[in-house]
Amino acid sequence: MKTFAEIQSQIAEHFRVVYTEPFMLALEVTVGSSGRRQDVFLAELKNSDDRRILRLESNIAPLTEHQAEKCLRVNLMLRIGYLAVGDLDGVPFIKLCHNLLYEQLDEHGLRYIIEHLAHLADGMEETLTGGNDHF
Repeated sequence: MKTFAEIQSQIAEHFRVVYTEPFMLALEVTVGSSGRRQDVFLAELKNSDDRRILRLESNIAPLTEHQAEKCLRVNLMLRIGYLAVGDLDGVPFIKLCHNLLYEQLDEHGLRYIIEHLAHLADGMEETLTGGNDHF
């Protein structure tokens, strides 16, 4: 996959796209058998050397209710993805993110990462919000 349009086309065949704009789309991924869902956002970024990167991210929980140091410690245990903080309606939120170079993308690998990130983010969300399914 060499373009965002190519990625969008492939992903739309396997996931429910709930929002789209140029170089960004939002997916709703069903996780587990209980009907929980997790939103995963994909966006194209450019590296400092003009290489294109696909950023995947999923909201987990408000940071205000959790210690940032614990989030950083969790990063050491993650094999895919990393925790970061971003604003959602002016509120700092913990996000699970992952970056991939376009030149490393293939359809099966990207689907695996999306599904893995969605399941992991949902599990973290469920734990950190007491079972709520906000995202």
